[in-house]
Amino acid sequence: MTESRFIVIGAGIMGLWSALLLREMGHDVLLLDAWEPGHSRSTSADENRVIRCGYGGSRFYADWAKRSQTIWLRRQAEWGVPLLHRCGVLWMVAGEEAYARRCLSDLQAISVPHARLGRRELAARFPQVDMRGIRWGLLEPEAGALSARRACLALFSAFVQAGGRFRIAQVEPPKVGTGSTRDGRLRKVRTAAGETFQAERFLFACGPWLPGIFPELLARRIRVTHKEVYYFGTPPGDDRFTGSRMPVWMELGESCYGVPSLEGRGFKVHPDLPGRRVNPTLLERRTSPRFLRMARECLARRFPDLEEAPVIETRVCQYECTEDDQMIFDAHPGYSDVWLVGGGSGHCFKHGPVIGEMAAAVLADGQSGRIPAPLRLDHIPRGRNF
Repeated sequence: MTESRFIVIGAGIMGLWSALLLREMGHDVLLLDAWEPGHSRSTSADENRVIRCGYGGSRFYADWAKRSQTIWLRRQAEWGVPLLHRCGVLWMVAGEEAYARRCLSDLQAISVPHARLGRRELAARFPQVDMRGIRWGLLEPEAGALSARRACLALFSAFVQAGGRFRIAQVEPPKVGTGSTRDGRLRKVRTAAGETFQAERFLFACGPWLPGIFPELLARRIRVTHKEVYYFGTPPGDDRFTGSRMPVWMELGESCYGVPSLEGRGFKVHPDLPGRRVNPTLLERRTSPRFLRMARECLARRFPDLEEAPVIETRVCQYECTEDDQMIFDAHPGYSDVWLVGGGSGHCFKHGPVIGEMAAAVLADGQSGRIPAPLRLDHIPRGRNF
């Protein structure tokens, strides 16, 4: 049996930041994952993730995003790895504007640079976008996109260089009430290969696999569904749709957003449609006509010069969310040595540094007082049909 002070299960963005920061605090840390960090089935994979501080009135998330952006930039300089593309984020408002107004309030409250632009200003600044029907826009110029897979690999490299240990291992769900769990502590985890790993405390950061590890607790709190992302080829010799001239964009009121072509990967469009429930291990990563049709409708509406653009890459991934779109971070009610972090609800990659800080501090002292109340298990709804 291998023994460590801390074991982190899951090498996605939340597990990686937590493991790295625990190790940098001087603790003995073992990181376990069923595959390698940045693997294609993880929610933390793909090419990029949006980072922004406007959060529709969720102030602590806005604060987290601002602090995380600072940390991402500092680590980028420290590691010499390009991670953050500051191409800006643009909210385009056509109908209901309450969310955009709350984002504006967020940016004002935390002193983040921003600009409120009328339709004529938008059309002049971004002529490659068809602004018909858009009333105004909110631009956060220092926001943008993170290189997701590259960030995971950089974090993993830093963790190993700091003396952290990693094993590829599939951790089995704990069997409640047997063996070492009788006294209210987990004490050890067992893998599908029959190995056991013992620790003082455990952090389960398993992304879409988390409900399967603790089904009684999380199956009705976290839903795992499939999503599709498309990368369209931009016209040759045309830089209008690259990060040098185009921000990350979101059309409020329409279930579509995207990222400009970064490092030549193509113009990313994400049709934000409800997907079917999936098993992230067995999900075949094949796209569907329904999602592609919506992506092309979005291009035709807002980016007419890309209406016939070829699809050059696709991604099929999973999306784990809670009913109220809050992430989960809390102690396991049945195990005094187990902490859970997950249910990212599509917005936690950017917050990785702050989540890691919080998780590392909580594991180190075993106290939960610093966790925001909305993330606690007793605040997360149990959806009847969720």
